[in-house]
Amino acid sequence: EIVAVNDPFIETKYAAYMLKYDSTHGVFKGEITEDGSSLTVNGKKVKFYQERDPAAIPWSETGAEYVVESTGVFTTTDKAAAHLKGGAKKVIISAPSADAPMYVMGVNEKTYDGKADVISNASCTTNCLAPLAKVINDKFTIVE
Repeated sequence: EIVAVNDPFIETKYAAYMLKYDSTHGVFKGEITEDGSSLTVNGKKVKFYQERDPAAIPWSETGAEYVVESTGVFTTTDKAAAHLKGGAKKVIISAPSADAPMYVMGVNEKTYDGKADVISNASCTTNCLAPLAKVINDKFTIVE
């Protein structure tokens, strides 16, 4: 369940427009409205923040437990951990990280023990290639 969004780069009006008119999926058939501080999608209100400092986002007030950090700005453990100050319990960076452990679904997600509060889901390229490479490696072995 999505309870809040933070996008420091756009206003709610533009976010509503982009949700309604997606260049990949086409026009959203449901109802999207905005009031300057939230988006409402098919009657479900989602708080919308425009904070440049992740520590200033009151995630706990919205009930958010997991934050997907996808700005591309906060890709190290220390920077992404700022979300924890606002009450998030875990942060998933949607980009490669220099120091956060990386997990790719279908490849190594079962090795995550739940202890790290900040993890990376690697890059979109890695998420496309790694599952295929795993199948090839498991069947035939890839040699460097």
